[in-house]
Order: sequence, then C-alpha cells, then structure tokens
Amino acid sequence: MTESQIISSIYKAEYSKLISVLCSIFGLSNIEIAEDIASDTFLAASESWKKKEVPENPTAWIYAAAKNKTRDYLKREKIKLEKINPELKSKQNNSYSLEWEVNESEIEDNMLQMIFAVCHPAISQESQISLALRILCGFGNDEIASALLCSKETINKRLYRAKKLLVESQIKLEWPAKEEVQKRLDTVLTTLYLLFNEGYYSASPDKNIRRDLCLESMRLGLLLAHNPSTNFPRVNALLALFCFQSSRLMARESSNGDYILYKDQDRNLWDENLINKGEIFLNRSSTGEKLSKYHLEAAIAFWHCQDGDSEKWENILQLYNYLLQIEYSPITALNRTYALYRANGRDEALQTALKIDLEKNHLYHCLLAELYQTKNLEKQKSHLQKALQLCKNKNERAFIEKEIQKLED
Repeated sequence: MTESQIISSIYKAEYSKLISVLCSIFGLSNIEIAEDIASDTFLAASESWKKKEVPENPTAWIYAAAKNKTRDYLKREKIKLEKINPELKSKQNNSYSLEWEVNESEIEDNMLQMIFAVCHPAISQESQISLALRILCGFGNDEIASALLCSKETINKRLYRAKKLLVESQIKLEWPAKEEVQKRLDTVLTTLYLLFNEGYYSASPDKNIRRDLCLESMRLGLLLAHNPSTNFPRVNALLALFCFQSSRLMARESSNGDYILYKDQDRNLWDENLINKGEIFLNRSSTGEKLSKYHLEAAIAFWHCQDGDSEKWENILQLYNYLLQIEYSPITALNRTYALYRANGRDEALQTALKIDLEKNHLYHCLLAELYQTKNLEKQKSHLQKALQLCKNKNERAFIEKEIQKLED
C-alpha cells in the first residue's frame, strides 16, 4: 500500500475514535477544537510519512501525535480554555501535562457515549444523520453532501446548528441514566437504520450502492451489541438486518455498475459468511417480549437469502402483513405487494398496487409495469416511461430504458 492508501485506511478506522477521545478531554462544547486537532494530526502524518518511512505502528503514531498536539494546545490556550471550560484545569490536576493513556475499552466507551450524544433528541433527525457521518464516520462535508444529495451549504448549516445545540443544550459525553438509555436507544437505532438505507438504496445519481455507509452503520451497531448496557434484542435484530442485506451487495450491480434485479442476481455472489452472522444476530434478538420492526425486517431479509420460491414468498408476505400493522408506510406496502405478486400472482397484486398512493415514486411504476406484463402492453410501457421520468439514478435509468427498448423492438 502507498502512504496515501495507508493514511486513508487509518483515517477511516481511527478518525471517529480519536474525536471521541479528544472530546472526552475538551468536552462536546469544544468539539470543533477536537476536530481541528484530529485533522492536523492526519495532515502531519501525511506530510511526515511522505518524507520518511511509514512507522511500524502507524496507529500508535497517530495517537502519540494527537497527544502532543493536545498538550501544546492546552498550554497555548490555557487562559482562554479556563474561561470557556473551567473543568479542564481540574481534570488535568491543576496542570496541562495531559496524562493520556487510552486503551481499546476506553475508546469504545467514548464512542458509545458519542453515539448517544450525536443522537440526542434535542437535535433534528436530518442533523443527526449529518453529524453522525461527520463525527462518527469521519466523512468530509463534501462527502456528506454527496451521500445525502444536499448542497455543501445545506450540510454546513445542519452541522452548525447541530454543534450549536450541543453547546446550548449542554449535552455531555457521558452515559445516559439507565432509563434514559432505553428512551434514547430508539433514536440511535433510527439514525443507524437511515444511515444504512442511504448506503443500500443510494439516492445518488451516480451510485446504486454506498458500501461505506453500510459498513459504518454495521460498525456502530456492533459497538452497541458488544456493550452490556445497550445489547438489547432490537439492537441484534437491526444487526441481523444489516448482515442479511449486506450479504447481497455484490450481486446487486454488475462490474460495470449496471443495476441487477433481485430475481436476476447471481446466488454465488451472496456472502454466506454474512448470512451466517445474520442468523446468529437474529437468534440473539429472539429474547424478550417486544417485537420491533427491526425483528420483522430482519426476518424478511433472512427469507430473501433463502432458496426456493413457494415457501419463501409466502413467509415474506405474512411478515410484511405484521410489519404494516406495527408501522405503516407506502414503501412497505409497495414491497408487500411485490411479495404478494410472487406468492399469489399478478391479478391479486395488481388490484392491491392500484390502491397505493405512490404516483411520484419510480419503483411504484416499475412494479406496475411488471404486473401489467402479459396483460396490457400499452400500460406496461406507459408505467416504464413514467418510471424513467421520475428516476434520478443513471444506472437505474439505463435499466428502465433497456426495458422500454425491448417492448419497442
């Protein structure tokens, strides 16, 4: 690996950890100081390693450099910091020598505390997602804008508001009380769920999939599952969902980036290791009395990873029936209609599909085109044309155009 590749790899693995350690020193009210020191540390690594050899333990080098930069900053800004955050001085035993010995266990605790801080109910959901990408995943503002299909200016505003709320609401980097963990955990899981979905069903015009978002969601979910204070059944159910869905990522697009429908995917490209891990998490989620939407979605994803059609689609259909009772959404109803089609045929599914209000969704028109196949050629073509008008992703558009061309040939 080149120096740039090594730095990029370590940045992805350690940036959020380093931020959490620095925030444990400076406090969340000074999160921008933590970001500046972390950025300066990786910049110093880039400059140093290009001139010299990459150190034998580059991760240790990063933390040592960050420690030195933190010590220098505390000495340089002593008076200002005492005015902003008087606790800093007492934390360091009335000095700024900075005794900083971190281990993996402490870093994980800091990361979990950071997850709960970022997902504080005082912060809006859209800002939580942006802040999670920035602080927990180490994404730059341009990357966040690209991932969420927003302008950089919009992302800057969201992050500014979110960081302002961290200060105004006096949100601290600490474990919430036991009863508060249960309340806040739902917000945390929702954030990870949305983050994963943005990767799995990328709204980007250029990408079908954002694997980096899927992997980051799984990494953060594993932190929750590994800690006894947050290892609840719905956490394991969400991780099971992530594993089952991620197992089919390689099969969802060709080497050229072409979109591949589920029914046309190469089963050999499914990741059996992830499917097995998903089953482990699904089994772990079966304790307790509360059935969450994550349990049902994980079970649906499990059946999508199984062979055979008759039993599979009937099970998926029944699970969607339960899911709609727990939490109705037009998209869930659309997915349920596809399962109905595979289980009971076109006629019943078409009657159901026409009752769903998703006229501005290209996937709705794709499904209607599928259901009108062999029944009404003109309506099939009309819905494909509507889907093409509504679709923003270039690879999906190319797929729809090919389907229209087949009808015209």
